[in-house]
Amino acid sequence: MRTAGKWLGRVLLMLICALIAAGVWKRDEINRLMAVNSLFEPDRIVANFSNMDAAFLHTRLETGTAPASPLSAGTAATMPDGFDAFVRARRVTSVVVLHNGRLVHESYHLGTGPDDLRISWSVAKSFLSALTGVLVSEGAISSLDDPVVQYAPSLAGGAYNDTTIRHVLNMATGVTFDEDYLDKSSDINRMGRVLALGGRMDDFAAGLTETFAEPGTDWQYVSIDTHVLGMVLRGATGRSLSDLMQEKIIAPLRPERAPYYLTDGAGVAFALGGLNLTTRDYARFGQMFAQSGLWQGKQVVPAAWAKASTTPSAPTQQGEMGYGYQWWMPRDARPREYMGRGIYGQYLYISEPEGVVIALTAVDPVFRRREIVRENIAMFRRIADSL
Repeated sequence: MRTAGKWLGRVLLMLICALIAAGVWKRDEINRLMAVNSLFEPDRIVANFSNMDAAFLHTRLETGTAPASPLSAGTAATMPDGFDAFVRARRVTSVVVLHNGRLVHESYHLGTGPDDLRISWSVAKSFLSALTGVLVSEGAISSLDDPVVQYAPSLAGGAYNDTTIRHVLNMATGVTFDEDYLDKSSDINRMGRVLALGGRMDDFAAGLTETFAEPGTDWQYVSIDTHVLGMVLRGATGRSLSDLMQEKIIAPLRPERAPYYLTDGAGVAFALGGLNLTTRDYARFGQMFAQSGLWQGKQVVPAAWAKASTTPSAPTQQGEMGYGYQWWMPRDARPREYMGRGIYGQYLYISEPEGVVIALTAVDPVFRRREIVRENIAMFRRIADSL
């Protein structure tokens, strides 16, 4: 009996040692998984959104040796009535307003500051759209109607087998994907755990097999479509998205601080929402689009692409918001009014006729409510009309 007790004790000791060793070996993965699980906690969300590099794998995008592009100050704007209440209600963390290319308002809230590299979430999709336009103009992609499997063969036989590049740009692939951020078992949250545990996003995309509609016939916001677009760009060029974005968009933009992408375990950029910049630099990107892709005398994004990508072309339902190539248009859009949008209230709003660009970051827990989106757009328009 005593011998059996000793044997059991040794086994337990070995198991404890194995668990400790596994914990040390997988410490980074465990820490990232814990970060995912607490990412949106009310008492941590503001700091988390400014420090994503502290918890996740990432890669810096170098800006080159040139100084930051100038952002000249204009006459300080008086914000419209209700702006302060809006900032509090929507838990806004930063606002930068440009009028005709000049900085007329800048404010930071909830302990954030101008040097914070804030997570873009789905505003990053609009950056990837811009990169796509550059690569199309350079001939790396011959046609938007090419099948995605031509450039990303690992997707053959899966849900994306019959989709084209235009379909993923428009989010009209018909691929089944649950985008419910509040459901821990949803596809979007499963994908987040893949990212946190150092898995491969490409494998996740290739593992999708179900569709709900024929490609091009219906619209549904499916974030994994943007990752597939990134797979296409990588396949077309043989280069990483980080390198491409750095060379084609970020370096010409000349931001104030070097941004970074969150990455998966293979070093692949989390292109559908992992770009982190300062709020001023989001505004710079928006101003470039307001100028038809022109920045500091250089045509960074082709003018034709800047217009086509920000024009509604996706098969959205009547009465719903419009969608172009990874850009949104209000359902009652004014001429040349469009925006990038990200979860928890990230916005890049552009009104070309008024010469207004608004970059706004937030931690708004009710960001998905339709009436909240309408209120946000109404405030952007009030700001634009007041300038």
